[in-house]
Amino acid sequence: MFFKSKKNKDNSILNYDSPELFLEEDEMREAEAEKAELSENESPEEATDEQTEEQPEEQAKEKLRKKRYHKKRSLPRKILLTFIAAIFAISFLLPTVLTFANSFMSEQEINSNYGLIFNDYTNTEDGSIRSYRSERVNLKLIPDKVVGTQYETVMLKSPDYLMKFWNSVLLTVPIMIFQIVTALGAAYCFARFRGKIRGIIFFLYLILMLMPYQVTLVPNYLVASWLGILDTRWSIILPGIFAPFSVYLLTKYMRRIPISVIESAKLDGASEWNIFWHIAIPLCKGPIASVAILVFIDYWNMVEQPLIMLSNNSYHPLSVFLSQINSGEIGLAFAVATIYMVPPILIFLYGEEYLVDGIAYSGSVKG
Repeated sequence: MFFKSKKNKDNSILNYDSPELFLEEDEMREAEAEKAELSENESPEEATDEQTEEQPEEQAKEKLRKKRYHKKRSLPRKILLTFIAAIFAISFLLPTVLTFANSFMSEQEINSNYGLIFNDYTNTEDGSIRSYRSERVNLKLIPDKVVGTQYETVMLKSPDYLMKFWNSVLLTVPIMIFQIVTALGAAYCFARFRGKIRGIIFFLYLILMLMPYQVTLVPNYLVASWLGILDTRWSIILPGIFAPFSVYLLTKYMRRIPISVIESAKLDGASEWNIFWHIAIPLCKGPIASVAILVFIDYWNMVEQPLIMLSNNSYHPLSVFLSQINSGEIGLAFAVATIYMVPPILIFLYGEEYLVDGIAYSGSVKG
């Protein structure tokens, strides 16, 4: 009897007639079948993994293509908007630039450039004086000859202009300082304390703020007359100190201070004064600077209040005096107007960052 035999990997002889050998071969076939099934099952997952790896790259490329497309498409729009903004900026800056340039021109050059626009003529029929405009107006940004006689007259020869300038300073600066001090205390009370009385008073503040100044001008005149401060600077300073605009603005900012900060300060034993002085005011530095800039510019340009409250011309600010300059002193008018523009421009340029921070203030705490 011949037995079938086969050499194994290790050169050992396998006996095919042995039943144990058939069992091992069946197990090996089953294992290979299971491996094949697993490989078949795993191959789609591996393909999906490769696809998922490729998808982010394709999405990034697609986003980049869309971004470039939108950028190319929005470029003409940006150019158009920039051009329109430049036109508006030039239109707003042109009067300021012309005023500054004309302040260095002589009277003869001003008359030659603007014709007879500032002169008057007499109507021979009824003898009345009527003003008319010349048909030719030559706007020049660069004078033919720089002359400083107007500034010499304003600063040295004629003290009236400087007196009016300091009148403006003496009226505006106290109003700005004391209005901020008063508004800080009132705003803290409105922001911290609740109640019906507080709501009613704040509502009255809103009504007064929405009213035009001409509506409250007569009551202010009557109160100033009753207090005996009419025809003095206090008739303008006192109503300005208690203006409602600053109170409303600072109240809105103080209400955004996180209550957790105030509660933590109370747990540490801080009083209301300490909370007000060490927490509320430091967090409102931006809004305070914004209010200071807006209040200064507003009262620097006031005209109605001095005309009604001050009958003595020696107390009038420069804003009122500018309209009283004679037509034969146009060069002086340009020089005075240039000096008059300097303080608001400097304050705005210095406090521009504070103004933006105050407007964008959200009441959040840094740290």
